[in-house]
Amino acid sequence: MATFALICLDKPDALELRLANREAHLAFVAAHRDLVRLAGPFVGEGGQMIGSLFLIGAPDEAVVRAFNAADPYVRAGLFERVELRPWRVTVGQLP
Repeated sequence: MATFALICLDKPDALELRLANREAHLAFVAAHRDLVRLAGPFVGEGGQMIGSLFLIGAPDEAVVRAFNAADPYVRAGLFERVELRPWRVTVGQLP
């Protein structure tokens, strides 16, 4: 099992779109706790949500890409940029 960092940055001025899809997004993530090790939003200077970071445990990148494609945020067109990178814990530990 590999770990991947999924980095998603919102389009400018997309807070309303994020909030309109947040409940569905959180339910989606909760239904995929077998993959999601840690997740949460990036926040801007005023504390508003401006993106998302996921640490995902999966056998390969294809599983993470399928997870991301099915996310209600992605389906709503929230993100300006999505980056997927293999990631390894060096200090600390994940659940």
